Amino acid sequence: MSVLVIGGDQISQISVILKNLGAKDIEHWDARKKSSAPKKKIPQNTDCIVMLTSFLNHNVMHKYKNEAKKQNIPFVCAKRSASCVYDEFVKIMGIKDCAQCYANCSKKQEEL
Repeated sequence: MSVLVIGGDQISQISVILKNLGAKDIEHWDARKKSSAPKKKIPQNTDCIVMLTSFLNHNVMHKYKNEAKKQNIPFVCAKRSASCVYDEFVKIMGIKDCAQCYANCSKKQEEL
């Protein structure tokens, strides 16, 4: 799964969570400045967009939310906290239990 994260400066903790939930490729745009992201196009291989609303220009958020809807790409809007991103990502992507998670977490290792 390829995830585009828009917003925020440092996303190291969020990247770890997304990788544990099955993201193989994570691209990050900070999008704080009005001129930084609006000219960029969503990469073709993007499976999900995560928007960190606490650190995101309002107009940029609307632009990419509308683009995601047009391209039928699921999008997650969350604050910058890792736990908030986890909760919203699981809800939007429909992950209901640990068996649907692609991570090699300790629960999954015990089952093997």
